[in-house]
Amino acid sequence: MAKLSLEDLRSLRSEKEKELKKRDIHNKSIHVVVAMGTSGIEKGAKLILNTIADEVEKANLDSVIITQTGAIQEYAEPVVEVYEPSKGLTVYQNVSEKDAKRIVSEHLIGGTILLDKCVKEA
Repeated sequence: MAKLSLEDLRSLRSEKEKELKKRDIHNKSIHVVVAMGTSGIEKGAKLILNTIADEVEKANLDSVIITQTGAIQEYAEPVVEVYEPSKGLTVYQNVSEKDAKRIVSEHLIGGTILLDKCVKEA
């Protein structure tokens, strides 16, 4: 293995710090939870989780943390919950890949709840 220069090491450190920062739950104002029980995964929840994560990263939304949980409502899966301290909890049901992109663009960025997919606002 070739020796790394000091600049290479600094660059590598910076990259790894950015990766770790994405996982940090502190100083995040929006929490997105995707139900990932076996029935949810069967209905595409993994694609939904990955789509939301990709869209959040593309939009550089540093205030958003994305986590997963077990099954919530089997009949409504894939289920996505969005919690914002100022707005409370919003629950979306039967979320498709297109809906996941809309959740990021319209809700997380635009501040508009998707009424056609919303089951609960609290």
